[in-house]
Amino acid sequence: MFDKDRFGKILVPVVTPFKENGDVDYAGMVQIGEMLIEKGWADTFVLTGTTGEFFTMNSEERIKVFETMYNAFKGRIPMIAGTGAPSTREALDLTKAAQKIGFDTVMIVAPYYTRPSQKEILNHFQIIAREVSVDILIYNIPIFTGVNTTPAIVAELAKEPNIVGIKEEAELNAKQMTDFINATPDDFIIYNGDDTMVLESFVQGYERIGGVISGGSHIAGDQIRSMIDFLHEGKVREASVIQRRLFPLYRVMGQGGRTNPVCLIKDAMRMLGYPAGYPRLPLLPGDESEVDNVRVMLKKIGALK
Repeated sequence: MFDKDRFGKILVPVVTPFKENGDVDYAGMVQIGEMLIEKGWADTFVLTGTTGEFFTMNSEERIKVFETMYNAFKGRIPMIAGTGAPSTREALDLTKAAQKIGFDTVMIVAPYYTRPSQKEILNHFQIIAREVSVDILIYNIPIFTGVNTTPAIVAELAKEPNIVGIKEEAELNAKQMTDFINATPDDFIIYNGDDTMVLESFVQGYERIGGVISGGSHIAGDQIRSMIDFLHEGKVREASVIQRRLFPLYRVMGQGGRTNPVCLIKDAMRMLGYPAGYPRLPLLPGDESEVDNVRVMLKKIGALK
């Protein structure tokens, strides 16, 4: 049975650092992992997720990330491999590769670009689940896939023994999170994938919420942990103060029409003296104005002096 307690409450989708020439900096990624562990900002690493810019990487690079991080951190922190891809064949191959390396849990985003039907989404996940033994988390992020995996389909997928939960990031769709909870068994775990919804998701789902998959924890992990600790101590007012404090920072990460905050997360990490690398094209680092805005917000939340 899937043990959500093993993964803790803060699952960090580790940024993939790229060198200025665009190559993956594998050693740099290990440094990022060491920093997150040293600071106590991560209970689990999620590899090659959206914040990890998997969509700019080929399968060989992703598998090398799995190998590098698994060899560096096995036994020190739980890890989940992101193995989603546009085609079922590629997603299955990546999942089998992660399983062979030693991962026991993967996260698979719904096929993107093709905008599959609900029947096709169901078939995609069922085929993969029945070919592997690893636990699978569905990843629902309609803003990037172009399709929402509905509660009815998630309820069907929850019948597969090794489909154990979902990362939900459906554009602040609080109602849908409740629908997922009500449509699935008590041991099916919901992970919140939106830093701006930490408070709402835990209050809404409580023991059904496994935790938050938090890109913001690269730069404000101490405050996010304090917020979650307050929630579990019943101190909702104290938790809400932190969420309100952090919300403007999250808004700034989306400035300039950006839909993926990773570029400015990396800029913020470098500002704070943490290893981060650069985004990979077509994504670009922040311009001078954007970086200045991030700096202002880091000072406001007390992360930067």
